Amino acid sequence: ILTPKHYVVYDRLTVLPITKLITKLPALENAMDISSILQGGYQHPLSRSWQGRRQLTKSMFMYPIFITDDPEASVVIPTLPGQRRWGVNKLESFIGPLVQKGLKSVILFGVPFNCEKDGCGTPADDPCGPVIQAIKKLRVLFPSLYIACDVCLCEYTSHGHCGLLNDDGTINTQPSVQRLAEVAVNYAKAGAHCVAPSDMMDGRVKAIKRALIDANLGSKCTLMSYSAKFASALYGPFRDAAGSAPSFGDRKCYQLPPTAKGLARRAIQRDIVEGADIIMVKPALPYLDIISDAAELAPDHPLACYQVSGEFAMVHAGAAAGVYDLKTMAFETTESMVRAGATLILSYFTPDFLDWLEA
Repeated sequence: ILTPKHYVVYDRLTVLPITKLITKLPALENAMDISSILQGGYQHPLSRSWQGRRQLTKSMFMYPIFITDDPEASVVIPTLPGQRRWGVNKLESFIGPLVQKGLKSVILFGVPFNCEKDGCGTPADDPCGPVIQAIKKLRVLFPSLYIACDVCLCEYTSHGHCGLLNDDGTINTQPSVQRLAEVAVNYAKAGAHCVAPSDMMDGRVKAIKRALIDANLGSKCTLMSYSAKFASALYGPFRDAAGSAPSFGDRKCYQLPPTAKGLARRAIQRDIVEGADIIMVKPALPYLDIISDAAELAPDHPLACYQVSGEFAMVHAGAAAGVYDLKTMAFETTESMVRAGATLILSYFTPDFLDWLEA
Protein backbone atom coordinates (compact mmCIF):
# COMPACT_ATOMS: atom_id res chain seq x y z
CA ILE A 1 0.00 0.00 0.00
CA LEU A 2 1.58 3.31 -1.02
CA THR A 3 1.82 5.91 1.73
CA PRO A 4 2.03 9.65 1.15
CA LYS A 5 5.82 9.29 1.51
CA HIS A 6 5.91 6.47 -1.06
CA TYR A 7 6.73 3.89 1.56
CA VAL A 8 5.15 0.48 1.45
CA VAL A 9 4.49 -2.36 3.85
CA TYR A 10 6.34 -5.51 2.82
CA ASP A 11 5.59 -8.82 4.48
CA ARG A 12 3.70 -6.85 7.13
CA LEU A 13 6.98 -6.31 9.01
CA THR A 14 9.48 -4.31 7.06
CA VAL A 15 8.90 -0.80 5.75
CA LEU A 16 10.99 -0.05 2.64
CA PRO A 17 11.19 2.63 -0.01
CA ILE A 18 9.51 1.53 -3.26
CA THR A 19 12.86 1.38 -5.10
CA LYS A 20 14.17 -1.22 -2.65
CA LEU A 21 10.92 -3.15 -2.82
CA ILE A 22 11.36 -3.78 -6.53
CA THR A 23 14.64 -5.56 -5.92
CA LYS A 24 13.10 -7.78 -3.27
CA LEU A 25 9.98 -8.88 -5.18
CA PRO A 26 10.28 -12.28 -6.93
CA ALA A 27 10.70 -12.27 -10.70
CA LEU A 28 7.40 -11.69 -12.51
CA GLU A 29 7.58 -15.07 -14.30
CA ASN A 30 8.07 -16.86 -11.00
CA ALA A 31 5.03 -15.07 -9.59
CA MET A 32 2.76 -16.20 -12.46
CA ASP A 33 0.54 -19.23 -12.25
CA ILE A 34 2.02 -22.29 -13.95
CA SER A 35 -0.84 -22.26 -16.43
CA SER A 36 0.04 -18.73 -17.55
CA ILE A 37 3.38 -19.70 -19.08
CA LEU A 38 2.83 -20.62 -22.76
CA GLN A 39 5.83 -19.24 -24.63
CA GLY A 40 8.08 -22.06 -23.52
CA GLY A 41 6.04 -24.32 -25.77
CA TYR A 42 6.78 -22.41 -28.97
CA GLN A 43 10.13 -20.72 -28.41
CA HIS A 44 11.87 -22.90 -31.04
CA PRO A 45 10.98 -23.16 -34.77
CA LEU A 46 10.43 -26.91 -34.47
CA SER A 47 8.26 -26.69 -31.38
CA ARG A 48 6.25 -23.94 -33.10
CA SER A 49 5.49 -26.38 -35.89
CA TRP A 50 4.17 -28.90 -33.37
CA GLN A 51 1.45 -26.50 -32.24
CA GLY A 52 -0.63 -27.17 -35.35
CA ARG A 53 -3.03 -30.09 -35.27
CA ARG A 54 -2.25 -30.68 -38.96
CA GLN A 55 0.63 -29.50 -41.10
CA LEU A 56 0.61 -28.50 -44.75
CA THR A 57 1.94 -31.27 -46.98
CA LYS A 58 2.40 -31.50 -50.73
CA SER A 59 -0.32 -34.11 -51.04
CA MET A 60 -2.87 -31.66 -49.60
CA PHE A 61 -2.63 -29.43 -52.70
CA MET A 62 -4.65 -30.01 -55.86
CA TYR A 63 -3.64 -27.89 -58.84
CA PRO A 64 -6.39 -26.34 -61.04
CA ILE A 65 -5.40 -26.46 -64.72
CA PHE A 66 -7.11 -24.80 -67.67
CA ILE A 67 -7.17 -27.01 -70.76
CA THR A 68 -8.06 -25.39 -74.07
CA ASP A 69 -8.91 -26.89 -77.44
CA ASP A 70 -5.78 -25.64 -79.20
CA PRO A 71 -3.40 -28.59 -78.66
CA GLU A 72 -0.33 -26.36 -78.82
CA ALA A 73 -1.61 -23.58 -76.59
CA SER A 74 0.40 -21.96 -73.84
CA VAL A 75 -1.47 -18.73 -73.25
CA VAL A 76 -0.75 -16.38 -70.35
CA ILE A 77 -3.78 -15.42 -68.22
CA PRO A 78 -3.14 -11.77 -67.28
CA THR A 79 -5.38 -11.71 -64.20
CA LEU A 80 -3.92 -14.94 -62.77
CA PRO A 81 -0.19 -14.40 -62.13
CA GLY A 82 1.93 -17.21 -63.51
CA GLN A 83 -1.02 -19.23 -64.83
CA ARG A 84 -1.74 -20.25 -68.43
CA ARG A 85 -4.25 -22.02 -70.61
CA TRP A 86 -2.65 -25.23 -71.83
CA GLY A 87 -3.11 -27.44 -74.87
CA VAL A 88 -2.89 -31.20 -74.48
CA ASN A 89 0.39 -31.36 -76.40
CA LYS A 90 2.01 -29.08 -73.81
CA LEU A 91 0.98 -31.07 -70.77
CA GLU A 92 4.02 -33.34 -70.64
CA SER A 93 6.54 -30.50 -70.49
CA PHE A 94 4.37 -28.51 -68.10
CA ILE A 95 3.22 -31.20 -65.68
CA GLY A 96 6.31 -33.42 -65.79
CA PRO A 97 8.58 -31.20 -63.66
CA LEU A 98 5.77 -30.65 -61.14
CA VAL A 99 5.24 -34.40 -60.75
CA GLN A 100 8.96 -34.74 -60.16
CA LYS A 101 8.65 -32.18 -57.35
CA GLY A 102 5.80 -34.09 -55.74
CA LEU A 103 2.57 -32.99 -57.44
CA LYS A 104 -0.09 -35.57 -56.53
CA SER A 105 -3.34 -34.26 -58.01
CA VAL A 106 -4.84 -31.88 -60.55
CA ILE A 107 -8.34 -30.70 -61.40
CA LEU A 108 -9.10 -29.98 -65.05
CA PHE A 109 -11.24 -27.13 -66.39
CA GLY A 110 -12.13 -27.12 -70.06
CA VAL A 111 -11.76 -23.86 -71.98
CA PRO A 112 -13.10 -24.41 -75.51
CA PHE A 113 -12.81 -21.63 -78.09
CA ASN A 114 -13.14 -23.60 -81.32
CA CYS A 115 -16.46 -25.34 -80.80
CA GLU A 116 -20.11 -24.54 -81.31
CA LYS A 117 -21.74 -23.95 -77.95
CA ASP A 118 -25.44 -24.59 -77.43
CA GLY A 119 -28.09 -24.50 -74.74
CA CYS A 120 -27.27 -28.02 -73.49
CA GLY A 121 -23.50 -27.71 -73.20
CA THR A 122 -22.95 -30.44 -75.78
CA PRO A 123 -19.18 -29.82 -76.09
CA ALA A 124 -18.63 -30.57 -72.38
CA ASP A 125 -18.12 -34.30 -72.95
CA ASP A 126 -17.05 -34.29 -76.56
CA PRO A 127 -14.60 -37.23 -76.89
CA CYS A 128 -12.37 -34.98 -78.96
CA GLY A 129 -12.76 -32.05 -76.54
CA PRO A 130 -9.99 -30.73 -74.32
CA VAL A 131 -10.99 -32.35 -71.03
CA ILE A 132 -11.41 -35.93 -72.22
CA GLN A 133 -8.29 -35.66 -74.37
CA ALA A 134 -6.35 -34.32 -71.38
CA ILE A 135 -7.59 -37.10 -69.08
CA LYS A 136 -6.38 -39.76 -71.49
CA LYS A 137 -3.06 -38.03 -72.09
CA LEU A 138 -2.31 -37.57 -68.40
CA ARG A 139 -3.26 -41.14 -67.53
CA VAL A 140 -0.65 -42.37 -70.00
CA LEU A 141 2.05 -39.84 -69.15
CA PHE A 142 1.70 -39.85 -65.36
CA PRO A 143 -0.01 -43.05 -64.13
CA SER A 144 0.32 -42.06 -60.47
CA LEU A 145 -1.21 -38.59 -60.90
CA TYR A 146 -4.71 -38.23 -59.45
CA ILE A 147 -7.00 -36.56 -61.99
CA ALA A 148 -10.15 -34.73 -60.98
CA CYS A 149 -12.47 -33.00 -63.44
CA ASP A 150 -14.69 -30.05 -62.78
CA VAL A 151 -18.23 -30.88 -63.91
CA CYS A 152 -20.19 -27.85 -65.04
CA LEU A 153 -21.84 -26.55 -68.21
CA CYS A 154 -21.05 -22.83 -68.04
CA GLU A 155 -17.93 -23.07 -70.24
CA TYR A 156 -19.90 -24.98 -72.88
CA THR A 157 -23.35 -23.36 -73.01
CA SER A 158 -24.19 -20.54 -75.37
CA HIS A 159 -25.70 -18.58 -72.47
CA GLY A 160 -22.89 -19.19 -69.95
CA HIS A 161 -25.10 -20.50 -67.15
CA CYS A 162 -24.38 -23.68 -65.23
CA GLY A 163 -27.52 -25.56 -66.25
CA LEU A 164 -30.19 -25.77 -68.90
CA LEU A 165 -32.72 -22.94 -69.02
CA ASN A 166 -36.46 -22.54 -69.22
CA ASP A 167 -37.91 -20.19 -71.82
CA ASP A 168 -37.97 -17.38 -69.26
CA GLY A 169 -34.23 -17.73 -68.58
CA THR A 170 -34.56 -19.51 -65.24
CA ILE A 171 -32.83 -22.80 -64.46
CA ASN A 172 -34.60 -25.96 -65.59
CA THR A 173 -33.38 -28.24 -62.83
CA GLN A 174 -34.28 -31.77 -63.90
CA PRO A 175 -32.70 -31.79 -67.38
CA SER A 176 -29.77 -29.85 -65.93
CA VAL A 177 -28.87 -32.56 -63.42
CA GLN A 178 -29.45 -35.26 -66.03
CA ARG A 179 -27.01 -33.55 -68.39
CA LEU A 180 -24.44 -33.03 -65.62
CA ALA A 181 -24.67 -36.72 -64.73
CA GLU A 182 -23.99 -37.65 -68.36
CA VAL A 183 -20.91 -35.44 -68.43
CA ALA A 184 -19.62 -36.84 -65.14
CA VAL A 185 -20.02 -40.44 -66.32
CA ASN A 186 -18.19 -39.71 -69.58
CA TYR A 187 -15.30 -38.14 -67.69
CA ALA A 188 -15.14 -41.21 -65.45
CA LYS A 189 -15.23 -43.51 -68.47
CA ALA A 190 -12.32 -41.57 -69.96
CA GLY A 191 -10.28 -42.31 -66.85
CA ALA A 192 -10.93 -39.49 -64.37
CA HIS A 193 -10.36 -40.57 -60.77
CA CYS A 194 -12.74 -37.91 -59.48
CA VAL A 195 -15.67 -35.87 -60.79
CA ALA A 196 -16.44 -32.57 -59.08
CA PRO A 197 -19.78 -30.89 -59.82
CA SER A 198 -19.47 -27.13 -59.31
CA ASP A 199 -22.82 -26.07 -60.80
CA MET A 200 -24.85 -25.93 -57.55
CA MET A 201 -27.95 -27.45 -59.15
CA ASP A 202 -30.33 -29.04 -56.64
CA GLY A 203 -30.06 -32.83 -56.58
CA ARG A 204 -27.07 -33.18 -58.87
CA VAL A 205 -24.96 -35.15 -56.37
CA LYS A 206 -27.59 -37.86 -56.09
CA ALA A 207 -28.08 -37.93 -59.87
CA ILE A 208 -24.35 -38.21 -60.55
CA LYS A 209 -23.82 -40.88 -57.90
CA ARG A 210 -26.72 -42.92 -59.30
CA ALA A 211 -25.38 -42.56 -62.85
CA LEU A 212 -21.88 -43.66 -61.78
CA ILE A 213 -23.30 -46.71 -60.04
CA ASP A 214 -25.46 -47.62 -63.04
CA ALA A 215 -22.36 -47.37 -65.26
CA ASN A 216 -20.44 -49.71 -62.90
CA LEU A 217 -18.21 -46.79 -61.91
CA GLY A 218 -19.60 -46.13 -58.45
CA SER A 219 -16.63 -47.76 -56.73
CA LYS A 220 -14.08 -46.51 -59.26
CA CYS A 221 -14.66 -42.76 -59.28
CA THR A 222 -14.76 -40.29 -56.38
CA LEU A 223 -17.51 -37.68 -56.22
CA MET A 224 -16.23 -34.39 -54.81
CA SER A 225 -19.08 -31.94 -54.43
CA TYR A 226 -18.79 -28.17 -54.41
CA SER A 227 -21.31 -28.30 -51.57
CA ALA A 228 -21.09 -24.73 -50.26
CA LYS A 229 -20.23 -22.59 -53.26
CA PHE A 230 -21.00 -18.95 -52.68
CA ALA A 231 -21.95 -16.22 -55.15
CA SER A 232 -18.65 -14.42 -54.67
CA ALA A 233 -16.92 -11.44 -56.21
CA LEU A 234 -13.70 -13.45 -56.15
CA TYR A 235 -14.36 -15.46 -59.33
CA GLY A 236 -13.46 -12.72 -61.81
CA PRO A 237 -10.01 -13.96 -62.88
CA PHE A 238 -11.34 -17.51 -63.32
CA ARG A 239 -14.11 -16.29 -65.60
CA ASP A 240 -11.52 -14.44 -67.64
CA ALA A 241 -9.44 -17.61 -67.84
CA ALA A 242 -12.31 -19.95 -68.68
CA GLY A 243 -14.48 -17.57 -70.70
CA SER A 244 -17.39 -18.64 -68.50
CA ALA A 245 -19.13 -15.40 -67.56
CA PRO A 246 -22.92 -15.62 -68.10
CA SER A 247 -24.22 -13.74 -71.14
CA PHE A 248 -27.07 -12.32 -69.05
CA GLY A 249 -28.05 -12.09 -65.41
CA ASP A 250 -25.97 -13.72 -62.71
CA ARG A 251 -25.74 -16.97 -60.73
CA LYS A 252 -27.19 -15.78 -57.46
CA CYS A 253 -30.26 -17.99 -57.80
CA TYR A 254 -28.16 -21.15 -57.52
CA GLN A 255 -24.89 -20.15 -55.88
CA LEU A 256 -25.25 -19.43 -52.16
CA PRO A 257 -25.71 -15.92 -50.73
CA PRO A 258 -22.53 -14.87 -48.87
CA THR A 259 -24.49 -14.31 -45.65
CA ALA A 260 -26.22 -17.70 -45.75
CA LYS A 261 -24.47 -19.71 -43.05
CA GLY A 262 -27.51 -21.85 -42.31
CA LEU A 263 -28.19 -22.50 -45.98
CA ALA A 264 -24.57 -23.58 -46.44
CA ARG A 265 -24.92 -26.03 -43.57
CA ARG A 266 -28.09 -27.45 -45.13
CA ALA A 267 -26.38 -27.81 -48.52
CA ILE A 268 -23.47 -29.67 -46.92
CA GLN A 269 -25.81 -32.01 -45.07
CA ARG A 270 -27.81 -32.63 -48.25
CA ASP A 271 -24.75 -33.57 -50.27
CA ILE A 272 -23.56 -35.96 -47.57
CA VAL A 273 -26.90 -37.77 -47.71
CA GLU A 274 -26.89 -37.77 -51.52
CA GLY A 275 -23.58 -39.60 -51.68
CA ALA A 276 -20.74 -37.08 -51.92
CA ASP A 277 -17.37 -38.65 -51.10
CA ILE A 278 -15.63 -35.30 -50.51
CA ILE A 279 -17.22 -32.03 -49.38
CA MET A 280 -15.93 -28.69 -50.68
CA VAL A 281 -16.31 -25.06 -49.59
CA LYS A 282 -15.65 -22.31 -52.15
CA PRO A 283 -14.18 -19.67 -51.81
CA ALA A 284 -11.99 -20.45 -48.84
CA LEU A 285 -10.58 -17.47 -46.95
CA PRO A 286 -13.80 -15.43 -46.53
CA TYR A 287 -15.63 -18.61 -45.49
CA LEU A 288 -13.39 -20.17 -42.86
CA ASP A 289 -16.40 -20.42 -40.55
CA ILE A 290 -18.18 -22.54 -43.16
CA ILE A 291 -15.12 -24.79 -43.49
CA SER A 292 -15.24 -25.20 -39.72
CA ASP A 293 -18.95 -25.98 -39.90
CA ALA A 294 -18.32 -28.54 -42.63
CA ALA A 295 -15.68 -30.23 -40.48
CA GLU A 296 -18.28 -30.50 -37.73
CA LEU A 297 -21.09 -31.69 -40.01
CA ALA A 298 -18.97 -34.17 -41.99
CA PRO A 299 -16.24 -35.31 -39.59
CA ASP A 300 -15.73 -38.58 -41.44
CA HIS A 301 -15.40 -37.05 -44.92
CA PRO A 302 -12.36 -35.47 -46.53
CA LEU A 303 -12.95 -31.71 -46.59
CA ALA A 304 -11.76 -29.63 -49.52
CA CYS A 305 -11.68 -25.89 -49.99
CA TYR A 306 -10.91 -23.86 -53.10
CA GLN A 307 -8.54 -20.91 -52.78
CA VAL A 308 -10.15 -19.27 -55.78
CA SER A 309 -8.68 -17.07 -58.48
CA GLY A 310 -9.55 -13.80 -56.77
CA GLU A 311 -7.96 -14.93 -53.50
CA PHE A 312 -4.80 -15.94 -55.35
CA ALA A 313 -4.68 -12.68 -57.32
CA MET A 314 -5.33 -10.67 -54.16
CA VAL A 315 -2.40 -12.24 -52.32
CA HIS A 316 -0.16 -11.54 -55.30
CA ALA A 317 -1.38 -7.95 -55.59
CA GLY A 318 -0.68 -7.24 -51.94
CA ALA A 319 2.82 -8.69 -52.22
CA ALA A 320 3.51 -6.68 -55.37
CA ALA A 321 2.43 -3.52 -53.52
CA GLY A 322 4.87 -4.27 -50.70
CA VAL A 323 2.16 -4.95 -48.13
CA TYR A 324 3.64 -8.32 -47.17
CA ASP A 325 5.95 -11.08 -48.34
CA LEU A 326 4.26 -13.37 -50.89
CA LYS A 327 5.43 -16.66 -49.42
CA THR A 328 4.60 -15.62 -45.87
CA MET A 329 1.05 -14.63 -46.78
CA ALA A 330 0.52 -17.70 -48.96
CA PHE A 331 1.40 -19.85 -45.98
CA GLU A 332 -0.72 -17.80 -43.59
CA THR A 333 -3.82 -18.04 -45.77
CA THR A 334 -3.55 -21.75 -46.51
CA GLU A 335 -2.65 -22.63 -42.94
CA SER A 336 -5.81 -20.84 -41.81
CA MET A 337 -7.81 -23.18 -44.06
CA VAL A 338 -6.15 -26.23 -42.53
CA ARG A 339 -6.74 -24.82 -39.06
CA ALA A 340 -10.43 -24.45 -39.91
CA GLY A 341 -10.56 -28.13 -40.86
CA ALA A 342 -9.65 -28.48 -44.54
CA THR A 343 -7.75 -31.61 -45.57
CA LEU A 344 -7.46 -30.74 -49.28
CA ILE A 345 -6.76 -27.32 -50.81
CA LEU A 346 -7.37 -26.48 -54.47
CA SER A 347 -4.91 -23.67 -55.12
CA TYR A 348 -3.03 -21.94 -57.91
CA PHE A 349 -0.16 -21.69 -55.42
CA THR A 350 0.35 -25.45 -55.72
CA PRO A 351 3.55 -25.25 -57.84
CA ASP A 352 5.00 -22.75 -55.34
CA PHE A 353 4.21 -24.99 -52.39
CA LEU A 354 5.93 -27.90 -54.09
CA ASP A 355 9.10 -25.83 -53.75
CA TRP A 356 8.34 -24.17 -50.43
CA LEU A 357 7.51 -27.45 -48.66
CA GLU A 358 10.76 -29.02 -49.84
CA ALA A 359 12.65 -27.40 -46.98
